[in-house]
Amino acid sequence: MFSNLPASALEVTITGTLEEDLRTALEGGSLLVEQSKLETEVSPQELVAIAQADYKRVLAVLYDYGFYGATIGISVDGREASSIKSVSPPSDVSRAEITIDPGKPFRFNAATIAPLADGTELPKGFKKGETARLSLMRDTVNAATKAWRDQGHAKVKLDSQTITARHTDATIAADVRLNPGPKLRFGDLDVAGDSTVRAERILEIAGLPVGTVYSPKELEDAASRLRRTGAFSSVAMIEAEDAGPGDQLGVTARVADNKPRRFGFGGEISTIEGLSVSAFWVHRNLFGGAERLRVEAEIAGIGGDTGGTDFLIGTRYQRPSTFNEDTDLYILGEIEQEDEVNYFSRQATIGAGIERFASDQRSYRFGVAIRRANTRDAFGDDQYTLLLFPAGATFDYRDKLLDARKGYYLDANLTPFYAIDGADNGLLTEVDARVYKTFGTVSTTTFALRGQLGSVVGPSLADAPADFLFYSGGGDTVRGHDYQSLGVDIGNDQIVGGRSFLGLSAEVRYRTEGSLGYVGFIDAGYIGEEAFPDGSGEWQSGAGLGLRYDTPIGPIRFDVAVPTSGDDDGSSWQVYIGIGQAF
Repeated sequence: MFSNLPASALEVTITGTLEEDLRTALEGGSLLVEQSKLETEVSPQELVAIAQADYKRVLAVLYDYGFYGATIGISVDGREASSIKSVSPPSDVSRAEITIDPGKPFRFNAATIAPLADGTELPKGFKKGETARLSLMRDTVNAATKAWRDQGHAKVKLDSQTITARHTDATIAADVRLNPGPKLRFGDLDVAGDSTVRAERILEIAGLPVGTVYSPKELEDAASRLRRTGAFSSVAMIEAEDAGPGDQLGVTARVADNKPRRFGFGGEISTIEGLSVSAFWVHRNLFGGAERLRVEAEIAGIGGDTGGTDFLIGTRYQRPSTFNEDTDLYILGEIEQEDEVNYFSRQATIGAGIERFASDQRSYRFGVAIRRANTRDAFGDDQYTLLLFPAGATFDYRDKLLDARKGYYLDANLTPFYAIDGADNGLLTEVDARVYKTFGTVSTTTFALRGQLGSVVGPSLADAPADFLFYSGGGDTVRGHDYQSLGVDIGNDQIVGGRSFLGLSAEVRYRTEGSLGYVGFIDAGYIGEEAFPDGSGEWQSGAGLGLRYDTPIGPIRFDVAVPTSGDDDGSSWQVYIGIGQAF
């Protein structure tokens, strides 16, 4: 009769003369140590099996640190685990001990790999006198092989390897020989998989340069273009086993379709701005060529103190690889209403343009649009028609969209506008820059910084489109202050937006080992009548604390903020709830 016991009741010790980094690696690689930290119940038979499996795990760690002559003992309640038969395990297990005599670390007395492609960079430790780590030898072969593939030798292979260990003086001689094979060119691209996207469009979107010298980067770029459409749930670029005539290497794109339609919704609530809800519907393969149609709607300001109810209804059609493999065509239309405390705007926009993808992280866009709007602010009612020429660039090197922990993000937009009627010509500039840095491994601390810049050049404050002007205050600028509470005071307690804006935000995000996290933040915002911030305008700032709870769709955000400077300094506090980090 065997009884299960919680793994946490198992005491595991590692003994031996071990350096701290090696001990840490052994603790991380041992199944017994890992099991002792869990709360799940396991039987003595299972614990014995885990102990017996640990011999190989511990040995692998020792080899990785260059110890090839180590002795390992693993005992379970004083009995060597390897001697215990699975059919007659002990009735109870409370203690396990891993005893290690690592011996001397082995060093290279010779380390050669040949032939090497021009410019090959090998790991620095692969040379005579250095510790002969097993992972180092593996990394060296991978680096040499990658260098040959990068120069077109797709079928480079390991020809031979001679590893000689001398236990008398703890040395290893490593001699590795590669066979680079011929330089190859891309052959025809075939399509496999049951896809509703037409095969000729798959070839166009992939853009594999048939006939050019083989390149792993070109192969990955082709796969990335197909994934970027959203039409496919999986994409694999499979190289032929052997080269064909003329040293051409055939490639097969094996794809599987995503579900063609998708919908989603979201929401956010704050004490002043009220409730906002949004929804979208997407078709990923509208006409059989991976064309994407997105329809979205949003209602904001429900129950808030921000004027009235805002809404947006928009649609966007995007055709991938229209002008070349990395340039998409888009067509859009929007109807939007902004009913704010300081202005009202109702507008309709239609436009078209191109989006160029330089990489998965960098994109550029240029378009033409026409906008008709009715506005009202402290200067009175106005109607205008503008011809817009929006251009922009996005650099997104964040590791996660909703919960970035490292990297940076930059989005810059320049929109020259020509007034057909009701306004003056000018230029609208908007820049959003963010950077993230994380320290620690288990309980981590992330520092997040954000800077925003806005400018309207050309028209005067009175003649500028009311919905092009900038305000500060609220969840996206300065938390703790009332929504759009900072603008330009034109007298008689009347406020309009400014032609310049500067926003600064900093957050410290601490994550526990579980799902809970804590945040401290400070925000500042500047609004000026001038076209570029010069210090003649007004500042406001706010600060607060928040909680984060990780979910599969992103962290749930709960922030409480108070003003620290500005007209409502210390007079109120605000609550913000949403999904995803504030920025």
